Amino acid sequence: MSVYRPLVCLFRHGTAARAWRTLTTWSPVGAAFNARVHRRLDIFHQNVGLFGVPELSCVEGFEVVQDRALQETQQLVEEACRCPPGVQTVEIFDKLSDSLCRVADMADFIKVAHPDPSYREAAERTCINIGTMVERLNTNVDLCKSLKDLLDNEEIFSKLDPETRRVAELFLFDFEISGIHLDKKKRKEAVNLNVKLLDLSNQFLMSCHMPNRIEKRALPEHIHQHFTKDGNYIQIGGLNADAPDDLVREVAYKVFLYPNENVMHILEELLSCRDKLARLVGYESYAHRALKGTMAKSPEAVMSFLQQITDKLSDRFNIEPSLYSPYFSLGACMEGLNGLFTQLYGVSLLAEQPSVGEVWSEDVRKLAVVHETEGLLGYIYCDFFYRPDKPHQDCHFTIRGGRQLEDGQYQLPIVVLMLNLPHPTRSAPTLLSPGMMENLFHEMGHAMHSMLGRTRYQHVTGTRCVTDFAEVPSILMEYFATDYRVISQFARHYQTGQPLPQSMVARLCESKKVCGAADTQLQVFYAIMDQVYHGKPQNRSTTDIMIDMQKKYYGLPYVTNTAWQLRFSHLVGYGAKYYSYLMSRAVASMVWKQCFYKDPLNRETGERYRREMLAHGGGKEPMLMVEGMLQKRPSIEDFVNALVSDLDPDFETFIMDSEG
Repeated sequence: MSVYRPLVCLFRHGTAARAWRTLTTWSPVGAAFNARVHRRLDIFHQNVGLFGVPELSCVEGFEVVQDRALQETQQLVEEACRCPPGVQTVEIFDKLSDSLCRVADMADFIKVAHPDPSYREAAERTCINIGTMVERLNTNVDLCKSLKDLLDNEEIFSKLDPETRRVAELFLFDFEISGIHLDKKKRKEAVNLNVKLLDLSNQFLMSCHMPNRIEKRALPEHIHQHFTKDGNYIQIGGLNADAPDDLVREVAYKVFLYPNENVMHILEELLSCRDKLARLVGYESYAHRALKGTMAKSPEAVMSFLQQITDKLSDRFNIEPSLYSPYFSLGACMEGLNGLFTQLYGVSLLAEQPSVGEVWSEDVRKLAVVHETEGLLGYIYCDFFYRPDKPHQDCHFTIRGGRQLEDGQYQLPIVVLMLNLPHPTRSAPTLLSPGMMENLFHEMGHAMHSMLGRTRYQHVTGTRCVTDFAEVPSILMEYFATDYRVISQFARHYQTGQPLPQSMVARLCESKKVCGAADTQLQVFYAIMDQVYHGKPQNRSTTDIMIDMQKKYYGLPYVTNTAWQLRFSHLVGYGAKYYSYLMSRAVASMVWKQCFYKDPLNRETGERYRREMLAHGGGKEPMLMVEGMLQKRPSIEDFVNALVSDLDPDFETFIMDSEG
């Protein structure tokens, strides 16, 4: 058990840790995240490579792991084509998927997260090469035939277990949306379009996070300090939305969102290629293609859902929330998560010392996720602190999916959580705002979805499910993050140890409600914009479309010479599916109110939630999982009502707390 030793012993010589530990006592996991990292000297230890992959101890290793995966792919394709119809067919397909995903998913993370540009470039090349192979496989007629022979054999197919049948159908669906039914010439055209889309998507994602520059002399000197200086220029890499100075926010908004003609062309070419691909493979629009198999099913259903939300929203009042950060040190929040998971699932988060070369930055923490009876469930790498080279958005990456191995063992999942939290100082640990704390809980919800799933196939492991269900576990965690019965277990002042007063939690929750209508309407606007971009092509620019939609679906006026859609990176990963946040929030709201609200720490409810929803990943039809948890099949109207009811303030509590 020495591998799980608490990290508290590794920080006992840290001066920063001593500065605040005298006033409060932290658990091992809390201490690990509240202390500054002091890596031991490992000059006598071998570099194990990123994530323990030996080849990735150097940048050239990407080509090695890529070529090995491609060779294994070819062998598995030949094996699949020879295999008689049966469960082995699906197992070979899943091995094939696993072989490619283990390289592609890791490279997909490293290309955006590694501080070394040479690693990022090598990872991006690997992503493109593996992605190109995937698109070729999705139009491989012989490979598809081996799978179709299984699905067409009713006698054999009917005897397979439900998860195996669903995975087989999902693999066939991938073939169908890639144009397997087309003639050879059109299949080649589909492959070329997909390869072009990979390149355009990478270009757009990179451009979304690139800063804009403006000459120093164009800005008042007293605000220069809020931005990065670059010779005679100021670099602006974000909206600075939390800046107290309204001029800083205005400058950041206008400069960061200033239109870039090259990026505009990339986005319009991306949308055009998606439309061509969708029509080529037989869909009315890219949105129709993207939504097949989701809970929503069609663009028409999505638009109905969004319009009904708009119709039911009403004006709300706004208040300024208090400062909560001293109660939300990173260590305290990690203690809270650890305690919550222990009570709900019997799961503990144990800090481990990474091996040499295993992590890409010195401030990355590694957690082992251990169940009280099942043992080790997987690993979470926590890349929590701000670096200039990191994406600005908080996100979750699957590095390796879980699956059942032939020897009876289980391939343990590995995930990365990426946040942009402030670094600890000499006098204080990292302190989180309420929004940061909620984001931490949200992203940890994704991680636990991967950790607690035990699917037979990695193709449907954890978050590898339909998009409008994938956000349910993470959004549900936001409800726990604002419930006093949960918060009271960990939120205490990092210096005095005093707990966060209940009245402050009540005021925070009510402020979220009264501001929630505006935020929900903003999400509706984003989602409708996404649907229009991916619907029938329109003979106007993406900016003209955005201005029109903003006027119809959002109350704030358009700011001249801005183009926020060029910073909207979700257009790549959530193309035609951005509505998923709202639909997932509706499901999470219903699960919270019906199952957890009375007792958010109830072990029996936690186990039932794991059994009905988390365990299956994408291996079960999503609406069946929702129905199993709620004991009813919700309608679109139920979803809308759940969202709107979340916005109803408890005015009695609100007034009492405000007066107090």
